[in-house]
Order: sequence, then C-alpha cells, then structure tokens
Amino acid sequence: MDTRGGTMPHRTELYHDIPPTCWPIVYSPDYNITFMGLEKLHPFDAGKWGKVINFLKEAKLIADDLIVRAREATEEDLLVGHTRSYLNRLKNHILESVEEWSFVVATITEIPPVLFLPNFLVQRKVLRPLRTQTGGTIMAGKLAIERGWAINIGGGFHHCSSDKGGGFCAYADISLALKFLFERMEGVSKATIIDLDAHQGNGHERDFMDDRRVYIMDVYNRYIYPGDGFAKRAIRRKVELDWGTEDAEYLQKVKTHMEGALNEVKSDIIVYNAGTDILDGDPLGGLAISPQGIIDRDEIVFRAARKHRIPILMVTSGGYQKRTARIIADSLLNLHSQGLIEKETAFGEAGGAKLFTRTSLKPRTRLLVARGASGYIHTLMFKYI
Repeated sequence: MDTRGGTMPHRTELYHDIPPTCWPIVYSPDYNITFMGLEKLHPFDAGKWGKVINFLKEAKLIADDLIVRAREATEEDLLVGHTRSYLNRLKNHILESVEEWSFVVATITEIPPVLFLPNFLVQRKVLRPLRTQTGGTIMAGKLAIERGWAINIGGGFHHCSSDKGGGFCAYADISLALKFLFERMEGVSKATIIDLDAHQGNGHERDFMDDRRVYIMDVYNRYIYPGDGFAKRAIRRKVELDWGTEDAEYLQKVKTHMEGALNEVKSDIIVYNAGTDILDGDPLGGLAISPQGIIDRDEIVFRAARKHRIPILMVTSGGYQKRTARIIADSLLNLHSQGLIEKETAFGEAGGAKLFTRTSLKPRTRLLVARGASGYIHTLMFKYI
C-alpha cells in the first residue's frame, strides 16, 4: 500500500548508479543478526548470508570490491509498500511502553526474549539488519532490469505484507522491490513472482491480491505455516505439496509449472523467492529435497528466465539448517558454470547488440542500455539530459 497517493517518487539512495565492473550481487555485512546469542533461539541461521559470501570468495567468484553493498531502506522507502501505522508499531515513540512495542517485534521474529529488550537495541540488532536486506532487494530489482539478472544474498521476507509481519519477516521486500520498479522504471508494468520457499508466500499475495500486474506462482507444503486461505486467492498458479516430497516429483512440478507460468503471462521481471527450507531435514519445511535437488531447481528457474528473455531477481528467503549456506553458494557457482549468471557487460557483447533507451522516472536521468544475444539488458552508460 503506497501511502503517498499520487505524488512523485521520493528521493531515494537505493536507486544509485552501480559500476559495470560489479557483479549484480547485493550484500552487506549488516545483514547478519548477532545479539548475545538470542538469535540462536530461532532455528533460522541468522548469519547464513555472510557464510554464503565467504564461500563465494573462497571459490574466487567474487571479491568485496566486486559486489554491490546494500543500503538500509529508509522510512520513506518503506512507505512505498507499508502503511505508516504498521511502521509505527515497530517503534516505541507512539506506544505506551517498551513492552508493547517489543511484543510486536518479538512476535514477528518468533524470539520471545526480544519482548524484554530496550528500544534502541532491538532497532540496531534486529530491525536494522532486516531493513538493510530489504534495501538490498530493492536495489537488486533495478540491477536485474539493467543487467538481466541480480541476486540479493538476503531478503525474501514473503510473510510480511503492507500492514502485518510474521514468520521472521518484518518488511515486505518483494512487494517493495516491485512497487519501486513499477513506479520508477519505464517499461516495467508486469511481474511474475516465483515463490519456491517451502512456505506459502502470504505476504506478497495479500499485497497484490487485486493487482493484475503481478502473476504469482507458489509451490509450498500445504500442511505448514501460514495456511493463509485468504491470501491463496491471489495465487494464479498454486502447487501444493505433501509431506516428504522428494526430488523427482518436485523438480518435475517446478519445471512444468515454471514453463506454464511464463507462457501464460509475458512479464517484464521475475522475482524468484529461492528458499532452501525445502531441504531434507529442515525442521520447519517438511519436504525432502536433496542439496543437488536445490541446485537443479535454481538452474531450472534461471534457464527458463533465459529462454523467455525475462530479467530475474533472486532472493534467498528461508532455510533453517547450518548447511544451507553452503548449498546456496554451490548453487550460485553452478549457475555461473552453466553460463546463467555472468559478470559480462554490454561492452563485451558489442557484436549484434541492439541499442535502445530505458528512461527512469527520476528527473533528468536517462540510462542507455543494450540487449545482447542472450536477451539480457546491460548498462552501457549514464547520460544526463
């Protein structure tokens, strides 16, 4: 819900120019949640994002100066997709007691001791990392349009909607990324969300319930949280799985329905919620997908995006075992080895590249881009007019 009515887009630091030498991979050390061991009270590995980056560094795929550093989403950024009343409930200055404010955050993060923490600590140690990951998803949306693909190593808070959080999701980063694109990037008018986390993505489903610009495909365990029957009405392609679903059945369903979804609607962007809580043994997911199955799943999604020439934004979402960071890294390395993610720029695709212009809605900014043989969009230069 954009609370600002029909006003012009606000000034944001999230849509800044990124050097073409950087991979369209977004991350910040501020993603990781560490606070006196309280993060261990939730099964989520609150440091997995940094571990993924370290594995990619060890493989020499990336270096610190070659990835995009995420910036924290400001309140004005968040108001593009959240109600002011919801954001106020995450603060204490309008409430009668710290306990009342902390109860909201403790409920969302599912860490009961947060209830007793003072305001400034919860802001700094819990909500700021989540706001930074949210900023990373918004930034990656713009990068995906410019480069053809982008990955936020965090994000994927698919249980949060404009006015309610839950399931460790305090900010609706997927909804925000799409609303930023619709508002600011000319030519982006339709989007497809492919949600392959083990849980139903009820947050973005509620946000886009009556918005025909957004097509949602959701593949999830039918028996687990959140079981949001109202939100299911927004799913255009619903695939409900049983307990213990294994690789062969799962991958066949993903491949078949992915192709069906992209054939049904021609979108300008795919948002891929790539939760790894489908992994066998995950305490909350209830499915039985192998590490190789997750790698194969991600390849299926990226190959489909490449085939249909649709830019793709990937977020990492849920995954509650310590080994999920290694699996995410291995999957990204596989995508690179398969030529599905590359740090190429339009300068390397000059032969046969078709030039066109994409004008953002920010005043006086024009972005000159090229579409290469792969169908991906790459930045050539920024020109002020």
